[in-house]
Amino acid sequence: MKRILLSCLLVLSSLVPARAQPFRFTAIPDENTARLKERFDKVASYLSGKLGVQVEYVPVKSYSASVAAFKNNQVQLAWFGGLSGVQARRAVPGAVAIAQGEEDLLFVSYFIANTSTGLQPAEDFPEGIKGRTFTFGSKGSTSGRLMPEFFIRKHFNAAPKEVFRRVGFSGDHSKTLALVQSGSYEAGVLNYKVWENETRAGNVDTSKVRIIWKTPPYPDYNWTIRGDVQEKYGKDFIRKVRNAFLGMTDQDLLNAFPRTRFIPADNTIYRPILETAIAVGIIEQ
Repeated sequence: MKRILLSCLLVLSSLVPARAQPFRFTAIPDENTARLKERFDKVASYLSGKLGVQVEYVPVKSYSASVAAFKNNQVQLAWFGGLSGVQARRAVPGAVAIAQGEEDLLFVSYFIANTSTGLQPAEDFPEGIKGRTFTFGSKGSTSGRLMPEFFIRKHFNAAPKEVFRRVGFSGDHSKTLALVQSGSYEAGVLNYKVWENETRAGNVDTSKVRIIWKTPPYPDYNWTIRGDVQEKYGKDFIRKVRNAFLGMTDQDLLNAFPRTRFIPADNTIYRPILETAIAVGIIEQ
């Protein structure tokens, strides 16, 4: 009897359609880990309802790990920054950017400084940061490294290590804020959305840290999906995923990013990011 039951179970398991397999996504770890899990577990639940498949959020420890997970098909969808999205799509032929926040077309970074430096907010690039200790975010961050480095090189005509007394990489934007606010670094740079999040959370002490410069805008965050998902989940699956984001109206979900709404995206939008990454030597031609 046991053998018959086991045989039946094996036959049934072989008949389970590919669509029953979990659809997994990840996101670059750009801020507080607990906040990321809360945000993306909600997104997973939302997508499960919209797509009719089990959707799971897979946390990663670094920007490079998010790209590797996407490349190795451990996840099929990811919330990337501009640079990590470019790297992932170059590694996976057929991968496409499908959506971005309305704010992501014109994203900016904030250069910040500990108030003990005396550096003040200005319209022009902050010349006074030269010779200071300075921290970027992750080495793979668009808003915490790539674009800020571009503007630093453009202004000083020199690499960051030649501009600053000491250069660090905090790993994420929240840590950059904490390091500059504590005085561990005199100055740093982070994306403006994390600054807004941390301000709302009560983690910004303006008596210790202030914004000294806002960068010109550039394209940044995006949802990118593997092209081969259609083989497993159906030929219309990419459109369904895109529409799920474009149709996201739950204010609680949107506020978690925070984004006003999601709008369509495509690979061509991020050409300036690729060109900048090549120019500063992060990506080879």
